[in-house]
Amino acid sequence: MNAREMIDSAPIAGIQISVVAVCFVLNMLDGIDVLAVSFAAPPITNEWTLSASAMGSVFSAGLIGMTLGAMFLATFADRIGRRNMLLLCVFMVASGTALTALVDSLYQLVALRVVTGLGIGSMLASLTSMVSEYMPARRRNLGISIMVGGYPLGAIFGGFLAAWLIPAFGWRSMFAAFGVITAVMFPIVLALPESLHFLAQKRPPRALEKLNKVLIKLGQPPLEALPPAEEEHVAPGVGALLTADRRSSTLRLWTAFFMTFLTLYFLYSWIPKIIVDSGLPLEKGIYTSIALNVGAIIGVVTLGYLADKLGLAMLTLIYLVGAAAAMLIFAFSPAMIGLLLAVTFFVGLFIQGGFSGLYSASARIYPTEVRTTGVGWAIGAGRTGAIIGPFVGGVLMDMEFSMTVYFIFFAVPLILAGITAATIRKPRF
Repeated sequence: MNAREMIDSAPIAGIQISVVAVCFVLNMLDGIDVLAVSFAAPPITNEWTLSASAMGSVFSAGLIGMTLGAMFLATFADRIGRRNMLLLCVFMVASGTALTALVDSLYQLVALRVVTGLGIGSMLASLTSMVSEYMPARRRNLGISIMVGGYPLGAIFGGFLAAWLIPAFGWRSMFAAFGVITAVMFPIVLALPESLHFLAQKRPPRALEKLNKVLIKLGQPPLEALPPAEEEHVAPGVGALLTADRRSSTLRLWTAFFMTFLTLYFLYSWIPKIIVDSGLPLEKGIYTSIALNVGAIIGVVTLGYLADKLGLAMLTLIYLVGAAAAMLIFAFSPAMIGLLLAVTFFVGLFIQGGFSGLYSASARIYPTEVRTTGVGWAIGAGRTGAIIGPFVGGVLMDMEFSMTVYFIFFAVPLILAGITAATIRKPRF
């Protein structure tokens, strides 16, 4: 049997649960860090007297780093291994976040958001590959969805921590705390095993020894020789994503990611300030962001569970169109915190549920040798939408459009993303 068949034929073991759990926590830390600037936006704007579009450039700086990290830095995971890339990413995110507590100018803040973004962007692609390669086919959608669910849970945890730290100690204390929390994960990642697929396919030094250690933990006998390659050799690089048999799926996947990121990062970046501008206090704005992410956790888990039973493509369409509908309801809702919290919950449920479907699709489309490259470029292409979304949101605010216009405008891309995702046709998608 090859590596894929070994994983698919065996029951789920403790080592697989551990890998998913660590990847979940790492994605949770990403959620904490990405939204840290969103939580800090109102006090930073007031302290430095920034316009909405200037603050939008801070949001976009981090997203530019994430885009570059996903498209270029993450590709090295297909050469040096998933675990080694995760170690590098944890170091970059921890140091970049902690140093943000020391900045005293907009330019320094922008530069550190780019550095931190590089780590976050490359980390997410490696996490997706790691979980996909350790989970059997029958539970792969659920495993990836659980990993994706770490992001909104991190945002919730970060929201509560920010709601306490910022009023009590200032916005800098939040970045210092988040940096230290991320650094704690470095020795835990160091203890992770390398991907079984990577060891069998790329065959780095001592590959057989490392592979047998993993097999023993999976409850399987060790091998005397490396198993046969899972697929025929695929040359690493972006060109492998655009061959004749993958080009259509790749371009559709990139489009769906772009449209979803466009709206998702508008919401993540601006919801606290939108709520504050509607006349409610900052704490209520943070709690609205928390409601978005509580819904997101439920959305990713339910989609992962249902997709393993009902199929991924149509569920992704249903969830993304459902998110657009919830945003339209939000657009016409009065500024009553109870109602806004309830509607925001459903926005989060549907948009992050649909988003996790795109991650599962990206992991299925590409072979092991270019999987992280494929996932990274899909995320990177999508993050161009994440860069544009917060900036466009800031421009609309500077033009003094109403909240209704924001939400109608950003509901449309979700419908387009759902339709595009539903038309991707690859094996098992």
